[in-house]
Amino acid sequence: MELLVDFLARLVTQFQSPALAFLIGGMLIAAFRSKLDIPDAIYKFAVFMLLMRIGIEGGLEIREANLADMLLPGIATVFMGCAIVLIGRFTLALLPGVKTEDAIATAGLFGAVSASTLAAAMVLLEEDDIFYEAWVPALYPFMDIPALVLAIVLANLYFAKRDGEAGERPKIGVIIADSLRGSALSALLLGLALGLLTRPEQVFEGFYDPLFRGLLSILMLIMGIEAYQRLNEIRKVAHWYAVYAVVSPLAHGLIAFGLGYLLHLATGFSPGGIVVLAVMAGSSSDISGPPTLRAAIPSANPSAYIGSSTSIGTPVAIAIGIPLYLALAQIVFGVGAG
Repeated sequence: MELLVDFLARLVTQFQSPALAFLIGGMLIAAFRSKLDIPDAIYKFAVFMLLMRIGIEGGLEIREANLADMLLPGIATVFMGCAIVLIGRFTLALLPGVKTEDAIATAGLFGAVSASTLAAAMVLLEEDDIFYEAWVPALYPFMDIPALVLAIVLANLYFAKRDGEAGERPKIGVIIADSLRGSALSALLLGLALGLLTRPEQVFEGFYDPLFRGLLSILMLIMGIEAYQRLNEIRKVAHWYAVYAVVSPLAHGLIAFGLGYLLHLATGFSPGGIVVLAVMAGSSSDISGPPTLRAAIPSANPSAYIGSSTSIGTPVAIAIGIPLYLALAQIVFGVGAG
């Protein structure tokens, strides 16, 4: 009961937070058919800035951290990314009316990480003064890349078996290289390298950090508009995608929270770090995933995997998932009270 009360209180508060408020605002103006159009260049710039900020801060923290402390959490993020894809492959893909390649692409997108959801969680943790290891968000690629690679490999194996091309195997090295060259991971890894190998404290504190919340609000507004626009797309495919998009973010996040709790017992992994891990697992890629999967699994229907992610998965992850994990952290660890 205490968990439910705290969760509902946080849910009400979350609706007043800038991240969700701008997301809902975007959905509302799209519903009223507003002609507001935010240029794609602004969206790309906002994403770049957010990922650079996350990467630089992570690099600065890694430089001072004990790498042994990062080992098990790093392994856990790889495990979660792969596990989410496998869960989708052997649940969603077996449901009636769901094409296997569409299910695998959807699972890959939900196994990868949403930079915007991650950024929203970081803002809320900082507002609640909940400590988390700054290098935890920098584990983003350890979940993102394995999930996308595994999804593409599974899709290729499925096509080979279906079409009788057993001798043709997916080129994993090419897939990894393409993922690393993607705009999202390139920005994150660049920021990580700058934070780790240079002294960017002044530009970080004077430029990237102050703009973080404002740019996040713009990104949430754009995502709200796109989420509403893609609702029509998901209506065209099996309704199981809508069910998956509601249930899977919370299920994945709770599994990751439990895994993080084990890490806490084994290594002292912080409660805030557990929340960040759960948020990453409960999110679905909105930047790196869609173009990667479009190119690698062209026969998969984007209305299925992008529609379910953008129109349902991301709002669920932000509006319900983040307050749920924060409430769990409050109950289990007593953090963030008040």
